[in-house]
Amino acid sequence: MTRELACVVAAYLLGSISFAVVLVRLVRGVDVRREGSGNAGATNVLRTSGKALAILTMLLDVGKGALAVLVMRSITYDPRWLGAAACAAVLGHVFPIWFGFRGGKGMATAIGGFFVLCPFAVLAVVAAFVAVVAATRFVSLGSITAACLLPLAMRLLFHAPDAEVAAASVTTALLLVSHRANIRRLLDGTERRLGRRDS
Repeated sequence: MTRELACVVAAYLLGSISFAVVLVRLVRGVDVRREGSGNAGATNVLRTSGKALAILTMLLDVGKGALAVLVMRSITYDPRWLGAAACAAVLGHVFPIWFGFRGGKGMATAIGGFFVLCPFAVLAVVAAFVAVVAATRFVSLGSITAACLLPLAMRLLFHAPDAEVAAASVTTALLLVSHRANIRRLLDGTERRLGRRDS
């Protein structure tokens, strides 16, 4: 159990590496959290720093979620610990210890972590994300929809282990908390649409 707990802590610390902050600071010398929406994630990097940095940010965020679970899998296949590693990585992304606990929304990191656990469920929710964003141009609405569908897809469509579904449910709750400001703006009709730089 000591090794598993150490891996959970390592997953949190890995998740706490905010690639949006690091990359934008390296390339442009500014803190992305002081620009655009103020979020340390790929969407805000896209708005403030261009497509190339946004794609790299997204890939690294997905990668750290996947790596956290793969490292745990090298120690145990127990779904309780695998789910805990995925949750810890997302928690680190949202509340990164290295960056004053001001991180991103966590969706890309969740995709990476749960893709290792239940790839077809993640592909299904990514398809839902793409459909919602294409229809509405709201990245946040796509993320919220995908987050809510993840545990349902894992349970109902792909019969994932109970512990992994529970981890996905906890992660969904965390993602909804991280999107709380977006939810308010969606309800108020003031949320930014993808491609707009002026709001």
